[in-house]
This record gives sequence, structure tokens and C-alpha cells, in this order.
Amino acid sequence: MALIPSALSPISNSIDSIFPDKWMIRLQETLIRSGMYVKASDLITLLIGVGILTGGFLTVAFLALGQNPITAFILGLVAPTGFIFAYLFFMMERRIDSIEQNTPDFLRQISSLLRSGIGVETAMEDISKHGEGPLTDELKRAVIEIKIGSTFEDALLGMSERLKSKTLDRTFRMIIEGRRVGGSLADVVETVAEDLRAVLALQRERKANVMMSVMFLLIAAVIAAPFALGMIMAYSTFIESAGKANPLAGAAETGAFGYIVIHSIIAGILMGIVLYGSPRKGVKFALLLVPAATGIFWLMGIIAPMILGT
Repeated sequence: MALIPSALSPISNSIDSIFPDKWMIRLQETLIRSGMYVKASDLITLLIGVGILTGGFLTVAFLALGQNPITAFILGLVAPTGFIFAYLFFMMERRIDSIEQNTPDFLRQISSLLRSGIGVETAMEDISKHGEGPLTDELKRAVIEIKIGSTFEDALLGMSERLKSKTLDRTFRMIIEGRRVGGSLADVVETVAEDLRAVLALQRERKANVMMSVMFLLIAAVIAAPFALGMIMAYSTFIESAGKANPLAGAAETGAFGYIVIHSIIAGILMGIVLYGSPRKGVKFALLLVPAATGIFWLMGIIAPMILGT
């Protein structure tokens, strides 16, 4: 997929030669895992261009408001990259969840084809030709790897390693072990499919049971803390307007902002642990909580002085 105009191709090619190959390969794998089939150097070129344009726009805006233009340019340069990588993280998690949910049905299809006398590699290829979605894309890649020399076991384990999914890794290892010890592979695959279906159902049940705890963390991070600290900052401004200056007002506001950011990150990670048992899963919640909480805090800084009449 072409992401940049042909005029910018020399910049993209230069980036390919400047950055180490292992970095570019890792970024390319991340893009593939998120479902973005674009060239890594093209994405970097686009981010640099958008960052410069955004930095220039914010610099002009901050100069008009009498603020520090250097901070504005750095913020504009970094913000698009942060947004894109947050988006990639969300897409990766969404794609992995979709693949995990569809894997039991895929295994049932494999089992049915095996019972009809088709080999497992042929069954995978047949299923990959008659489907769509993230799982089908991964199956097509696994089939190609088998055709160019990889073993069935390596192709399956490579899929789980790319997706960083413990659930799929456990599932595929059970299938590989069942194939190694002999017996009916169709029965093994069907049993593993039922086991995986039960595991996913248990995960959904656990999410439902802990939803009250998640809601408490969400309200505390997005509403309670920003609202309370915003009112405190507004009250300090009100006291200062009455003639009682507070030399720590500026530092207190910075500290309050930092607290809200840290509190939101911790709350997001705790939500991931409660819902999925994984701190890594909580990063996607933190990426949403931080801007939401800071936005509420900033909004309270505008509304609260109006309430207090300052």
C-alpha cells in the first residue's frame, strides 16, 4: 500500500539506509501485527512531515498567545508519533482479540477436514482461501511459510509469537504435542477447540464479575481526581485574587497535573490486571485515561473560576 507521494520516495529510501535493519524489521512486524500493510520507512517519512507541519502550526499559535514557541514545536513534532503508536497499539490488541475469538471455529473446521482424510497443511490452505479477516491473513502467512520450507510446528508457533498471545501459544503447543505423540489428530484438534472455547468463555465471565471494580477505577481516574484537583486549583486562584498570594500556586498546578497523569496510568494498568490478568493489556486503557483526565482537569480550570466568580 502506497502511503506517501512518489516525490517523497528518496526520503523514505534514505531512512531505510540510516536506521538499523533490526529496528526497521521490528517496526515492520509491528505494523503487520496491527493490520497496517505499509512500508515502515514510508510511515516514518509521513510522521516527520506531519510533525513538522503540526509543530509549525502550534508555534504560530503559541506565539500569538504569548507562550513558549520551543515547547509548542516539540509538542507538535512528538504528538503525531504518539498518536500513531497509540493507534497501532489499539489495533494490535483488537486484532489479537479477534483472532483469539475466531480460533475455536477455525480449529473445528480443521478437525472436520481432517476427518474427511485431508492433511493438516492442506486443510489450513483450504481454509485460508475461503475466509477473510485477521485470522485468515495469519493463516495465509503460515501457509506460505510452510510452502517455502518451514515445518507445520514452526509456522503455528511463529503465528503465536508474532501475535504475543499466551492463549494461542498454549493452544498451538497442545496441538503440536498431540500430533507428536500420535493418535487421531482430528480428535486432538476438536478437544483443543472446546478447551479454548471454555477458556474464552471464562475470560468473558471474569470480565462481567469485575466490572464494578473497573467502573470504580474509571470514575476515580477520569472524574473524581481531575474534578477535585481542578476545584482546588480554582480555589487557590480565588484566594490569591482576594489578596493572599500563594507562592506555590504554579508548582502546585504542575504537581496536580503530574499526579493526574500518573494516577491515570496506574488506574489503566490496574484495569488491565483486573480484566485480563495482564499489566500490558492495561496500557490501552492508560492511553485513553490520560487525555480524558487531563482534559477534565483543564476544563475545570475554565469552569471553576466562573462558579467562584473569579
